[in-house]
Amino acid sequence: MAQTLALALLSLVSFVKRDTKGLPLPPGPPPLPFVGNVVGIDSDHPWLAYSRWGSKYGEIVYSRLFSQDIIIINSERVAHDLLDRRSQNYSTRPTGVMHVLDFFGVEFSSIFLPYSDRWRLHRRIFHQAFRSEAASSFRPIQMRNAHHLILNLLASPEPYGTHLHTFSTSIIMSVTYDYSTAPLDDPFIALVERSLEISVRELRPEVAALVAEFPILEKLPSWFPGAGFVRGAILQRSLVPLIVDTPFEHVKKNMAAGTAAPSMVSDALNRMQDKAKSEEEVAVLEKAIKEASSSGYAAASETTTSTLYVFLLAMVLYPEVQARAQAEIDSIIGEALERLPDWDDRASMPYINAVIRETLRWFPVVPLGVAHATVNDDVYEGYYIPKGATVMANTWAMARNPEKYPNPTRFMPERYMSKVAVEESSTRDRDDISFAFGFGRRVCVGRHVADASLFAAVVNILAIFRVERAPGWNVGPDAEGVEWSGGLTTLSEPANADTLYSRANLPLAMRKKR
Repeated sequence: MAQTLALALLSLVSFVKRDTKGLPLPPGPPPLPFVGNVVGIDSDHPWLAYSRWGSKYGEIVYSRLFSQDIIIINSERVAHDLLDRRSQNYSTRPTGVMHVLDFFGVEFSSIFLPYSDRWRLHRRIFHQAFRSEAASSFRPIQMRNAHHLILNLLASPEPYGTHLHTFSTSIIMSVTYDYSTAPLDDPFIALVERSLEISVRELRPEVAALVAEFPILEKLPSWFPGAGFVRGAILQRSLVPLIVDTPFEHVKKNMAAGTAAPSMVSDALNRMQDKAKSEEEVAVLEKAIKEASSSGYAAASETTTSTLYVFLLAMVLYPEVQARAQAEIDSIIGEALERLPDWDDRASMPYINAVIRETLRWFPVVPLGVAHATVNDDVYEGYYIPKGATVMANTWAMARNPEKYPNPTRFMPERYMSKVAVEESSTRDRDDISFAFGFGRRVCVGRHVADASLFAAVVNILAIFRVERAPGWNVGPDAEGVEWSGGLTTLSEPANADTLYSRANLPLAMRKKR
């Protein structure tokens, strides 16, 4: 208790003495002594409070969680100004998050690495595999898995959550490791699911700030009431070696046998062998390839699955959108289902493309992005932004901007069709939903692959199925009444928290159209 009190007093004193160089901090809610702006925030859904603050205080808001400065960006304009145009100062990650990552045994995660030579090496490995020019080479894998998704849904539509996660994970595992997952109950996917559940729940700026303020929390015994954080870390540390090493060794084994197909890891290892000059350099590069690959497939699987949940929810709540999208598909492939859609059809499906854009906007599955941090003090529009501040881009608020998206709570793909866009608003670049993939040097490197995976799944589901509301399910068109899980990503709240992807609590029915 004495240690905790001393830490509290120290952090309070350091906050009071901070020199803002005579400039005001951005406006924000008045903090309470020591704890800051904890009260009134739903820790599972903080973006809702941040959006309310944005309506009251403006596009850039200051808050504090214990001694941690938090800057919340509620508009694309400010996000582009700071995270894109001043990216040299806003591309690192909060130090508190790194401390938590180390406790969980995942300090190597590319997504959370501070801006450094190590991160740049990871980024280069990703870019070589996922840049837009290379992404098209994965299309056969993506469409093949979309067809497997359809077959699984035809065989057993009820556990559609399992099928969606298998689809997402199978694609990224094939792309990254040339690893073919089992159609159902793949043991490796089960490990990834468990690990992701822990990461989504625990690796948040709010959790990091609390643990950074009270490091004694890490010393709590796992049996202690409320020590779920510690139990999660113990489990995660046991899963990490299996998740990181198993698929990587699978690739190396196939390369040694001469049977390895092209993949992110095999291509990177081949480049390494061509260019490396010493054993030390080989060891550094191989370690980076292993770390980057395991970081990438975990993130891609989670976000693609969550986005497909949002798509299905929209189809249930907006049957007229589903009907129009299916009519567009039928006009190209034939109402008698003469064939399944393919990549060459995409250019002729503007409404399907609009549905995908609106899915990304309507319920952003990473509503606060991944937190940035300032390397040095900064001044923006007369406001002082402290060094080391956590900076969060409130994607949720950007997606609900009524000036850019009239009736923002409604699912309206028509807003991306040129005629409607001209009628509703003079805002330019109305189809720009790039904020869903982040900003600056930390923008999602796999966004081109993710977009293609979404198209493959969406167009095939709509070609075969009619998604319907289950009898007795009363949810409004703006998704009122749907429970959403909290964490880095959000999706419909599970009925059983121990089986994150084996279900969804959306009581929908997927029936064959024909």
